[in-house]
Amino acid sequence: MSEPSNNEREIFSPSQLVRLARDLLEDTFPLIWIEGEISNFSRPASGHLYFSLKDAQAQIRCAMFRNRSMLLRFKPADGTRVLARARVSLYEARGEFQLIVEHLEEAGEGALLRAFEQLKAKLAAEGLFDAAKKRPLPSLPRRIGAITSATGAAIRDVLSVLARRFPLVEVEVIPVPVQGKEAPPAIIAALNAASQARRHDVLLLARGGGSLEDLWAFNDEGVARAIRASAIPVVSAIGHEVDFTIADFAADLRAPTPSAAAEILVPDGAAILRDLRRDETRLQTLVLRRLQNAAQRLDHAWTRLRTQHPRARLQRGGERLAHLRARLQAQHPLIRLARRDEQLAALKQRLHAAIDRRLDRRRHELAELARTLNAVSPLATLQRGYAILLDRDSGEVLRTVERARHATRLVARLADGELALRHEPGRRVRNTPQSGHD
Repeated sequence: MSEPSNNEREIFSPSQLVRLARDLLEDTFPLIWIEGEISNFSRPASGHLYFSLKDAQAQIRCAMFRNRSMLLRFKPADGTRVLARARVSLYEARGEFQLIVEHLEEAGEGALLRAFEQLKAKLAAEGLFDAAKKRPLPSLPRRIGAITSATGAAIRDVLSVLARRFPLVEVEVIPVPVQGKEAPPAIIAALNAASQARRHDVLLLARGGGSLEDLWAFNDEGVARAIRASAIPVVSAIGHEVDFTIADFAADLRAPTPSAAAEILVPDGAAILRDLRRDETRLQTLVLRRLQNAAQRLDHAWTRLRTQHPRARLQRGGERLAHLRARLQAQHPLIRLARRDEQLAALKQRLHAAIDRRLDRRRHELAELARTLNAVSPLATLQRGYAILLDRDSGEVLRTVERARHATRLVARLADGELALRHEPGRRVRNTPQSGHD
């Protein structure tokens, strides 16, 4: 057989082949979990992490980019056994098989976390964590039972805070181991004994900080069920604020730290003292105000009693009788008649005065009218030497020469009387303003 020519062969470049292999790997493998030991660990300035995961027979190159490495809760180092969730890929530049790590955790802690989540889901499904089952805490507990290590720092912090905030509260320490295999049975026994004794108003389950393994005693299923079965409310304060345990979910209240639990359990004594002093002041003010009101009511009652005394009543009766007598005298017919006469005389005087004023005013008005009339009267003109020419027959005033020619008998009215005139029709009369009588 003849070999195919170059035109018939499928020829790959190294980059094409590596890219094809990378796509094949990434498409074939989903996200996987892998456990191994870190070696050749490096963290360059970029923030990315580069290391190998190995076991006794093989090793794999790994890369974890900065956006993922910032979420780590521990510091990876050579020799650390870890559990990784990663994508299978290929580094094209070198043609090296590698893993792109999305999540990284310490191998032992990862197993514990899975167990934690499984138990949490189981108890939650049973309703062990339901809010409706949580019991209210007493507002002012008299005795607190602290289930914790008697020598740990947690109980010292709790006692210090309680002594500072409310020294009247009684604290009974119920010592138990808080770490190791013997811790869960001891904690369960302490919870059951305290629940049966009913000596305490509230129980505090406390422990200081530590790793997940250190706090594992409080992730025990028996401890969670003993907390819910307790007849006394239980407050959990395990580790630091970021630490959560199954006991926290089962308890009636979870405090972020033991010190915070002590702050929650008791009120601030200084604040209570301030409130008491304020209430005392208000009470004193209220009592004083009531005493003053009572004194005023007593004064009013005494005044009313004095006014109801027989002597005072007789005095008021005498005064009223005198007033009535005066009113009766004022209403006597002769007195009323005298008052009417006085009123009539006053009215008569006022009427005469009004008539006199009215007559004076009318006289003055008449005089004014007379002066005005005299100023425009024809008689006043006659007084100055003028005469009025009249037609005797008709009494008409003759104002023109033409009208006078037709009159047969004339009269001239002077200031002191009338003068009869005779008119000769044949005689010529001049039509001038200065013409006189014939």
